[in-house]
Amino acid sequence: MRSEWLEKDYYATLGVASDASAKEIKKSFRKLARSHHPDSNPGNADAEERFKEINEAYDVLSDDDQRDEYDEARAMRHAYGGHRGFEQQVRVEDLFHDGAAFDLGDLFGQVRREPRPRRGANLETDMSLSFDEAVSGASRSVELDGETFTVKIPKGVGDGARIRLGGRGGPGRNGGQRGDLYVRVQVDPHPFFVRDGRNLRLTVPVSFTEAALGSVIEVPTLDGTTKIRMPAGTPSGKTFRVRGKGVTTSRGVGDLLVTVEVLVPATLNDEQRQTLEELHRQDAENPRVHLGV
Repeated sequence: MRSEWLEKDYYATLGVASDASAKEIKKSFRKLARSHHPDSNPGNADAEERFKEINEAYDVLSDDDQRDEYDEARAMRHAYGGHRGFEQQVRVEDLFHDGAAFDLGDLFGQVRREPRPRRGANLETDMSLSFDEAVSGASRSVELDGETFTVKIPKGVGDGARIRLGGRGGPGRNGGQRGDLYVRVQVDPHPFFVRDGRNLRLTVPVSFTEAALGSVIEVPTLDGTTKIRMPAGTPSGKTFRVRGKGVTTSRGVGDLLVTVEVLVPATLNDEQRQTLEELHRQDAENPRVHLGV
């Protein structure tokens, strides 16, 4: 026990009740710390001192062991009529006998509080999913510390998402609840689809003639195929949107975004070459005129 604790009410400093939860204490601390931070109050000595008091209070109350010790000291202080009465009853030299220290809890057992229930720690584990499992949803098992849990994977779960299993974490202490288990999902990439939120992106190669003359091309989807009509003169890099062919999630259904990539043939036969040379002679337009060349 620290003697300075007898003169300070850390709960009052943070503006919370003595039975406040850890979450309530943290919330109040953050609010007060922002309000009294020296950066927000330049040159204000009172605000700086208040900021130190707030931090000191939070350091004690945010630590379960220190908070228990602090609560015990407060209880003993009240039992003996405040700080002065407590000092009169308990002197430092009285706490030792033949060189051995007595435990304050044994000396004042009548005012010892029962240990506060403490919630168990949250745990985290990883799970790998195929792209199709992540899109369609699945039910998988995960084993942790000898226990096996069933995890329901929702439709459309994304890479890096965390799935919470309430009450499946570390055991509580002193009758406290178990913590939670978080399953972090790692999704394997797809051979040709790329996930973009609820949308899917797909790059499709097309021939020069398909792009120049226009064409109807068939492209894959998650559940089959669909057709896209390309108008004549479609440039390379043009993206077409296919509504409702993306990923289904709890927030809705995405689209399939198909980007065409015009392929230039690496080799030509004599007939193809003659045809293209004739086309080139007839094409009098300079495609770089806007560059001034």
